[in-house]
Amino acid sequence: MKEIRFYRANEKPYGAFSNLYRREIEFEGAIYPTTEHAYQAGKARKDSVREWLMNAPSPALLAMAAHGLYSWDIQSNWSKVKYERMKQVLRAKFTQHEDLRELLLSTGEARLVEAATVDNLVNRTWGEVNGKGKNMLGVLLMEVRSELKEALIAKGGKRTTTKRRAVGSKARGTETISAVR
Repeated sequence: MKEIRFYRANEKPYGAFSNLYRREIEFEGAIYPTTEHAYQAGKARKDSVREWLMNAPSPALLAMAAHGLYSWDIQSNWSKVKYERMKQVLRAKFTQHEDLRELLLSTGEARLVEAATVDNLVNRTWGEVNGKGKNMLGVLLMEVRSELKEALIAKGGKRTTTKRRAVGSKARGTETISAVR
């Protein structure tokens, strides 16, 4: 089976699969600058901690800060809901951006692997390090890819275009979104 490995957001072309890739998504009524932001927004128990995380100067620093939260600052059910939240965030990313959806679909049946280089629990959970790990980001990307393929087949490959209104502190009017519906 073909394997596609990705890690850094700036790697072409598959860096777009990284949660640190800078592409706004709308999720739960808010606009986030990256999927990492949308994902981590659900982790904090307190609004003040969530706001602190969202103001991190980069997606990478957001991820580092979120992974270092004290247990009392994390939603009590986080370990039970985090994978489903990530899947929902990924679904939003790849349905809201036609170019990213096409990139994901272009991978065919390839195994997608977040290939980290630093060996730690987070990297072995969301990706693989030296071929070892759960690769949950890759698994969830492949699940979203399957959903997108099924949606295309069900609709005969037709796409629809909708408009949305930007919300949040960076509101900029409306934008057109092409999506598989």
